[in-house]
Amino acid sequence: MSARVRIFGTVISTYTRIVQITCEEAGVSHETIATAAQSPENRHPFGKVPVVEVDGLELIESVAIAHYVDNAHNGGALQPDDHAQRAMMDKWIALANNYLFPLFEHGLVMPWIMHRVAGFPLEREKIDRALPQISRALGFIEAELANDGAWTNSDFDLADVFLYPILRGLELTPQGQVGIAQCDRIAAWLRECEKRPSIAATRWESEPD
Repeated sequence: MSARVRIFGTVISTYTRIVQITCEEAGVSHETIATAAQSPENRHPFGKVPVVEVDGLELIESVAIAHYVDNAHNGGALQPDDHAQRAMMDKWIALANNYLFPLFEHGLVMPWIMHRVAGFPLEREKIDRALPQISRALGFIEAELANDGAWTNSDFDLADVFLYPILRGLELTPQGQVGIAQCDRIAAWLRECEKRPSIAATRWESEPD
């Protein structure tokens, strides 16, 4: 019987999309069951999303989920064989999860989502405080790409899977769009990623064409 992945998470979640992209790359059937992070229905012990059911397992934490799906159902195709390249992939996944996502999400992405979707006043002071740090982060990524290609020296791998939704979410805000437009290498990488069927198949409903 072919695998089927059930993803419990918010439908516009960065990490829900990361799991969706991984499933698409592996050719694994998947469905997303809309589940709010702090709802009673969410089985994550710390109120995060997504929670995934696959192969009789219940998995949490997107790194573990992505590695399992890729290893169990994709022959590890999203992970370089070369040890140095795999270390680079792991480095950028860690940077994405520990530094870039919290900075972008709390400083810019969520204020705009809460404003656009929920109608809350835009938290301009929070955005203004975060913008210098976001600018430095984008400058760091752009410089690393210019220096040695960063994570892009291997084929499309899990670093791309994690970084794309994080940077794309930032780009969908007005200030993020301006910032990324000034980073030629980041912008070119985003557009290259968007040629992949897995990226096109997992577009957010609110994402413009």
